[in-house]
Amino acid sequence: MLLPRPRQSKALPIGRVVARDNLTELRTWPDESVDLIYIDPPFNTGARRRLRSIRLNVGESERRGFGGRTYKYSVSSDMSYADDKTLDAYLEFLSVRLEQARRILKPTGSIYVHIDARVVHHVRFALDRIFGPEHFLNEIIWAYDFGGRGRDRWAPKHDNILWYAKGDSWTFLRDEIERLPYLAPQLVGPEKAARGKLPTDTWWMTIVPTNGKERTGYPTQKPERLLERIVRASSRRGDVVVDFFAGSGTTGVVAEKLGRRWILIDENPEAVAVMRARLRRVRARATSP
Repeated sequence: MLLPRPRQSKALPIGRVVARDNLTELRTWPDESVDLIYIDPPFNTGARRRLRSIRLNVGESERRGFGGRTYKYSVSSDMSYADDKTLDAYLEFLSVRLEQARRILKPTGSIYVHIDARVVHHVRFALDRIFGPEHFLNEIIWAYDFGGRGRDRWAPKHDNILWYAKGDSWTFLRDEIERLPYLAPQLVGPEKAARGKLPTDTWWMTIVPTNGKERTGYPTQKPERLLERIVRASSRRGDVVVDFFAGSGTTGVVAEKLGRRWILIDENPEAVAVMRARLRRVRARATSP
């Protein structure tokens, strides 16, 4: 039985962090109104994602460090979310949202879905069904080198980003993409070496450093440089960029800096608080003399 189509709103909430279930919110948006979508949905790890930030030498709690030394500390933030659906429930959860993503994308729009190796093959089948396999553009490998090493297998040190277009044309601005140094510049000549090369579908970038200026304390925060490459390549100034699993708000921060219009959605109150505070700082810096 077909359900009645939800009434759609007249205007998008441009430049806002929307604290709401993303499916409920997306269903109110008009068709073909968005230029670019990037989402970093939960990876269905079966665990609770958590990140605690601490301040050393403050507070009454104690922890043992190198050489058996004891330090006082206090917890300055403790953020978490559940990532524990069954596979079938996870795919249904994600698929209905991807269907809305396709509906709201303009004919020349595209979507980047950031996922990991445990479910990427399932999610790609879902995207093929919703967008059509002929609209698959790339599987980008974001490779990094941080964290522990497994004892019984190769350590997983990459994420997968699936890029799909809605239609038969899409935005890809080669001249806006940062160029990288050649690994063997002596083999390509001085002119090409000075210009640098375009990235391929394998991106070597560090994660957000623990003590980095970007760090918000939110679990699974992605680095601005990663989103800068996506937003620069796949949107133009003034385009509408949407992230409906917005987390720490990196997509909105980058879009704001690059002159794109943006909308962020998340129903987690901790995420909403982090994003709003972070974007206030970005806007304040942009307007300060």
